[in-house]
Amino acid sequence: QVQLVESGGGLVQAGGSLRLSCVASGSIWSINAMGWHRQAPGKQRELVATISRSGSTNYADSVKGRFTIARDNAKNTVTVYLQMNSLKSEDTAVYYCTTGVRWGQGSQVTVSS
Repeated sequence: QVQLVESGGGLVQAGGSLRLSCVASGSIWSINAMGWHRQAPGKQRELVATISRSGSTNYADSVKGRFTIARDNAKNTVTVYLQMNSLKSEDTAVYYCTTGVRWGQGSQVTVSS
């Protein structure tokens, strides 16, 4: 099995930046694409960004040009980052790292206006 541990959420003012990290361990040989989703209060969970094993990326239109997803494939772990710049109040949500099968515990990101 794969275990995912997230870190890096917090409170930031509008226009600021945060970086989320997600470390995958365990059966990392089974991991292909990884991604970040988010869920705001009262809304459905939505895709934010994905990155393939080779590094190809995909972003939701709402975050293009502001967020960057990156991936580090080490020997025993895979780490995925989400660099979030120019944050807006509408980015406030719980952010989840995922392999498509396994999900992280969630990281709260709150952007104050």
